[in-house]
Amino acid sequence: MSKMLLTAGTGAAALGLYTWRVEPHWLEFTHPLLPVAGLPSELEGRTLAQISDMHVGPRVDDDYIIKSFRRVQELSPDFVAFTGDFVTYRGAPQFAQLRRVLEHTPHGRLGTVGILGNHDYGFHWRMMDVADRVSAIARDAGITLLRNEATTLAGLQFVGLEDLWSPNFHPAALLAQKSQDASTIVLCHNPDAADRPIWAGYQGWILAGHTHGGQCKPPFLPPPLLPVANKRYVSGKIELSGNRNMYISRGVGHLLRVRFNVRPEVAVFQLQRAV
Repeated sequence: MSKMLLTAGTGAAALGLYTWRVEPHWLEFTHPLLPVAGLPSELEGRTLAQISDMHVGPRVDDDYIIKSFRRVQELSPDFVAFTGDFVTYRGAPQFAQLRRVLEHTPHGRLGTVGILGNHDYGFHWRMMDVADRVSAIARDAGITLLRNEATTLAGLQFVGLEDLWSPNFHPAALLAQKSQDASTIVLCHNPDAADRPIWAGYQGWILAGHTHGGQCKPPFLPPPLLPVANKRYVSGKIELSGNRNMYISRGVGHLLRVRFNVRPEVAVFQLQRAV
């Protein structure tokens, strides 16, 4: 009996060490296809790297994020899209910390864009001054930061929505104006926004984050904790109504340093012209 208990205790300790020390930094590069309606022929086969949920702050190691950035840059993506939660805000020191980390921002050869997430709005997702500071730092790092705005880079239009939980989530007019444009990708941090009646007939892709894939997931079971109302929105490709699709990144960082069966992710999409 004592031998069995010792074996069980050793296994539990090893599992705990793995979920704390190994998987949170075991970054996975995935390579999904991204078919876009009206994609210019010269963008066929180009790549787009999605980086989400870095959570620069007290819980995520800066060197790990910087190393992840360097690995992305080595791939020479054509576009880089950041989908929110640059920081986990605890106070003013996060601004200098974020600036240091973003000195190593990977850039797309054709463009680099981004949006804010709920944590970029500070406590209770309501601190407008924090969101403005994070936005300014991101822009200084060469990221085209979109706040209910659209931009076109090398023939590909990006529509960037403010975070669903922020005071600034008012994208209906923007989507009404841009939803029918060809060659469009929407960046939207929180996947639950896909269920809001705001989309004005948009029929393209939504790139999201926010969930971290649940961070811990028992094999063959859904994650027990997921910060979305629609529990179908975990990670990866999700087919939506209205001929839309969404890709939810598992994110690079974490809130608590623990991951199990949910490795951090950078998705490197290959662009295709949708049939």
